[in-house]
Amino acid sequence: MEKIGIGVVVGNRSFFPDHLCKKGRDEILKFLKKKGLEVIALSEKDTKFGTVETWHDAKKCAELFKKNRERISGIIVTLPNFGDERAVTDTLKLSQLDVPVLIHAFPDEIDKMKVSDRRDSFCGKISVCNNLYQYGIKFTLTTYHTESVESESFKKDIDDFISICRVIKGLKNLKLGAIGARPSAFKTVRYSEKILERYGISVDTIDLSEILAGADKLKENDKRVKEEFEKIKNYTDTSSISNQSIIKMAKLKVVVEDWIKENDIKAIAFQCWTSIEENFGIVPCTVLSYFSNSLVPSACEVDVTGALSMYILQLSSGKPSAIVDWNNNYKDEENKCIFFHCSNFPISILEESKIVSQEIIKSCVGEENAYGAIFGKINSSPFTFLRLSTDDINGKIKGYTGEGEITEEKVDTFGGYGVAKIENLQSLLKFICENGFEHHTCINLSKKAKVIKESLGKYKEWEIYYHI
Repeated sequence: MEKIGIGVVVGNRSFFPDHLCKKGRDEILKFLKKKGLEVIALSEKDTKFGTVETWHDAKKCAELFKKNRERISGIIVTLPNFGDERAVTDTLKLSQLDVPVLIHAFPDEIDKMKVSDRRDSFCGKISVCNNLYQYGIKFTLTTYHTESVESESFKKDIDDFISICRVIKGLKNLKLGAIGARPSAFKTVRYSEKILERYGISVDTIDLSEILAGADKLKENDKRVKEEFEKIKNYTDTSSISNQSIIKMAKLKVVVEDWIKENDIKAIAFQCWTSIEENFGIVPCTVLSYFSNSLVPSACEVDVTGALSMYILQLSSGKPSAIVDWNNNYKDEENKCIFFHCSNFPISILEESKIVSQEIIKSCVGEENAYGAIFGKINSSPFTFLRLSTDDINGKIKGYTGEGEITEEKVDTFGGYGVAKIENLQSLLKFICENGFEHHTCINLSKKAKVIKESLGKYKEWEIYYHI
């Protein structure tokens, strides 16, 4: 994953013990660098102990941040003592960086409460937050009001904050790709390009016929086709399909990958039925699975906001995402359901996998034109779900997120599937239905719902329901 740059503001106040600031600064910079982060902070030559205390300090720190604006994905404000709330807030205001901000305060030690060692950062944090609120600067808080750098809670908070930074950075000037037209019957996946564009998300489109024409022009002995053929053969079990079908998949992958790279596209949504089967002779599921597994999220049925949801989950965790149907009840268990798709699941989320014919579509196009679906059970694991949608009536992006568990239970079925356990599932399903969400949701085998809510709800100001 790309290295993240973090700006650090160390708050100080002259009549509080500033030796704590020197030690605190050293501790937090050492910790962040050990995490593999690029740290941008004032040096001890720039200001006293490299802290921010005065208007002059604030200007100096803000200039440093502005010079490094392309490298900074987030800012951490740390308070080893009370800190100067005005100087901290002025730093952020003058830097003009539109990035996530984490506010951290060191804890006092009960046996060091004399004037020479007392921090009062517990109180100072409240004052800093008050000023940030007045200035309209958004910020994130640590789990506990004060946390030591060595604490497990601080380590988790930093991991979550890095994820938030990745999400917000990844959404800047984002380009999605839509290949083909949505299936006519699937009005459920309609969306507004204009609403997405308002939030800096562009959608490039291409007709499926252009992709298929490009694939048809490729020869079987083309070097890249042969390379992709071998990659697909090695991707998963291909014993149930012919080499001719794999060659078609290889050609399709070459053309789509070229289009993705030429247009700097980060995620795609693909027209998966029934034109490609009737005109090219495969289902595209394996190719979409391969892309998703390679961290290019690929949704089926031209579900563009589904692809966006997959991408955001991937940004938060660094792991591949999948798009699934809320498909079936599971026995009479009210907090369980079956996730399903035909499928295009990335194989890294499956226990075992193989390429087969697509059971549903083959009844319409013939089995010989329906090879390419990925069969397998989703790994037993905690997971996060996310669904975004453009609400055209109200002119906004809305969504829901939460966490659950893929269980070990197996089902005698086809395609890709997993039994999901989600607390208060019935109320979630009511929310989905009453608010007009799609039958698709997106999952990632990680626990990032809190990160998603903070990133999209606070920093993007999207309307996000957090299911707990």
